[in-house]
Amino acid sequence: MNDTQLAQRNGSAIAQRAEDKGAPRVTVVPAVDIVEDANGVTLWADLPGVSRENLQVSFNDGALHIEGQAVVATPSGLRVQHAEIRQPHFARSFSLSPDLDAGHIDAQLKDGVLKLTIARREEARPRRIAVNLS
Repeated sequence: MNDTQLAQRNGSAIAQRAEDKGAPRVTVVPAVDIVEDANGVTLWADLPGVSRENLQVSFNDGALHIEGQAVVATPSGLRVQHAEIRQPHFARSFSLSPDLDAGHIDAQLKDGVLKLTIARREEARPRRIAVNLS
């Protein structure tokens, strides 16, 4: 992990942290949907404007970290009249259950939505036990 601090989620889902240079940096906590089934967990995170090159997904010490920087280009010939967040920084982290296999995480980014699929460990998957007649 680098020197970036992750933002804590609050009511507005926006947190600020002072940069070393004195200017505030706006960090947006992305909205996520999480679905769990017998095979594992699927997580969708909204990261509008974030490209694959500006996205970092990592796993360290039992926590999954998502960070990304959105780049919103201004069309040529136009100038910005009002901008509340020009290039938002997205950050969120999650603690993973030991039942999930951090070695098998599939990540896909499409149309500003990150999809993470985390497999459940084989020994943690539900299984049917055969009952024999004696």
